[in-house]
This record gives sequence, C-alpha cells and structure tokens, in this order.
Amino acid sequence: MAIAAAMVVLPIGLLFLLSGFIVNLVQATCFLAIRPFSKSTYRKINRVIAELLWIQLVWLFDWWAGVKVRVYADSETYNSMGKEHALVISNHRSDVDWLVGWLLAQRSGCLGSALAVMKKSSKFLPVIGWSMWFNEYLFLERNWAKDENTLKSGLQRLKDFPRPFWLALFVEGTRFTPAKLLASQEYAQSQGLPIPRNVLIPRTKGFVSAVSNMRSFVPAIYDITVAIPKDQPSPTMLRILRAQSSEVHILIKRHSMSELPETNDGVSEWCKDTFVAKDAILDKYLAEGTFGEENYKPIGRPLKSLLVVMFWSCLLSYATYRFFKWTALLSTWKGVGFSALGLSLVVVLMNVFIVFSQAERSSSAKAARNRAKNE
Repeated sequence: MAIAAAMVVLPIGLLFLLSGFIVNLVQATCFLAIRPFSKSTYRKINRVIAELLWIQLVWLFDWWAGVKVRVYADSETYNSMGKEHALVISNHRSDVDWLVGWLLAQRSGCLGSALAVMKKSSKFLPVIGWSMWFNEYLFLERNWAKDENTLKSGLQRLKDFPRPFWLALFVEGTRFTPAKLLASQEYAQSQGLPIPRNVLIPRTKGFVSAVSNMRSFVPAIYDITVAIPKDQPSPTMLRILRAQSSEVHILIKRHSMSELPETNDGVSEWCKDTFVAKDAILDKYLAEGTFGEENYKPIGRPLKSLLVVMFWSCLLSYATYRFFKWTALLSTWKGVGFSALGLSLVVVLMNVFIVFSQAERSSSAKAARNRAKNE
C-alpha cells in the first residue's frame, strides 16, 4: 500500500527530496559558517530556509489533498498567535497532528520557528529529520533517566531565540488508539483517577520540566484540542499523498504561564486537570459536531505554499533538463540504469516517510499499559 502510494507521487517525492537536499546543504553551510559567530543571525536565516522546505508539506495538506481545517478560538488567543513564544500542548489524535501544527504555525507567521519535542529516531530521517535538527528540535529517547538533562539543556538554549517560537509537546506521549485508550482506562481505574474516554492520561514529567525551565521567558501555553468529525476519515500521510481529503477541527485556548502553580506537583496536576477538561470538551464536541460556531475563525488557504512549490518545480525542472542535456545520461543504457536506480531510491525514501508516520499505531495494549504504569 505505502509503496504504491509512493509510486503514484513520484514527482512530488522528487521535488521534496531534491529541494530538501538543497535546503539541508544551505543549512549545514550556515551552521558551520555563521552559527559560530552569531547564533542569532544563524537562527534568523535558518528560519527562512527551513520554511522553504516545510511549507511544501503544508501545500500537500492544503492544495494537494485539500484537507479542511476549522479553527475555533477566542479573540485573545487568536490575536496572540505568532506574536509571542508559546509552549503548545495537544491531544495526539492522528498520524499527522504535527503537520496540523505546522499549518497553524504557517498561518500565524512562525512556521520557520516551530519546534517540537520528538523521539530521537526522527532526526535520522533524510531531509526532514535533518532540517529539524538544524532548527533545534529536541530529540528524546523516551527514557527519563537519559532525557531529563537533554530536555533541560535544550529548553535553556531557547532563552535567546530571536523570533516568536512555538514548542509543541504531545504530553500523552503517543498517538491515540483504542488499545492505548483501554490501557489508560485500566490504569486510571487502578489508581482511582477519572476514567478517560477520548484522550490518554498525560505523562507529565516532560511538561513539568518544560514549564520549570521556560516559565521566565515563555509567556503562554496554547492548549490545542484536535477532533475528527464522525463522518470523516482520520487524515494520514498515506491518504494525503493519495490526494484524499478529510476534515480536522481544532480548538485553541491560551493560558498565561503566570496562571500555573509554582510547584512541580501543582504543574503536574494542572496538566492532568487540563486533560480531564479536554475529555469533557470532546464529549460535547462529539454530541454537537462543533466547538462552538461563535468562536470559529476562518484561516483560509493562502497562496504562499503554492507559490513556493511552483518556484521549486520551475527551478528543479530547469536544472534537471540542463543536467541531462550536459551529461547525455539518457543516451546510454548505463545512464538509463543509473536514472532508474535514482527513481527507485526516491520511492523507497517516500515509503520510509509514510511508514515512519504510522510507526506507533501498531503498539499493543500491553506496551501502552506498561508506558502508563511507568509514569
């Protein structure tokens, strides 16, 4: 299935990978030539460079698949987006929640400074993982004994970030699945906690560390609730590459960092209470099909991502034409073979991206139960 989808979108894969390697090369050059002398200048330049790659995935979401996104937020929250540093927490509903976050960041003008806490293996993904590393994403091993200092030092490095950034943290620790929900329900029942129905029990250690280390320079927490309408399929990277549409509804609520308790235990309880409230909000959403039309904020479908894709398409098409004309590569069987090998590599890499985006959906209930107990 994934290989077939990758074959269908071979031109998109070529566009993304070739432009991505160019972006990675420029990022590496700036990292070596500029960052040692001015970290602030490097970050400002890198923000623009990274957006030239990431916005292609926003284009896939917006224009290729035509996924509809409905955003609900009060005026204070909506008017603050993109104008301040923020810690973003969300339920983890689908394979592409990270891409939904990028879309929101792009609409808010801070896609190039959107950051996240990711599993360590993500940074080894060709092109996209490398660009995340250059952009100072935080990569963890999901072992708190190893991750505590890594997370603390990574958060402290953001103190002097020159532009408003969002740091996304999926505090549930994994994607929502029925098996994982069952494990969370069993754990909640054994501990006398509220039984979740639509979310998983949050793992609060990372959130507590983030608040503790960022409280002095990050003024806000954006609490995002993601929901999929009952009559819509959940968006996946496979569906998006096949140009199959879907619909996502998002509720965003801004909390001032100063509202949070001062103690670590208090912050942990605040996070758990927030997810209990989120569970109730999702109950109401499932009954009504909306987060409240009075708070609906149309975000449109800007042309910027389309124009960037057109720019890359024209540039790379011309460069490819000149390359083949100069080398006469397709005039010999050996050259044709090398070209076919290159296209095969593109298909394999696209398949890797698709499979990686689905990696956690097969987690067993037993594994999910063990993760819940470890918290």
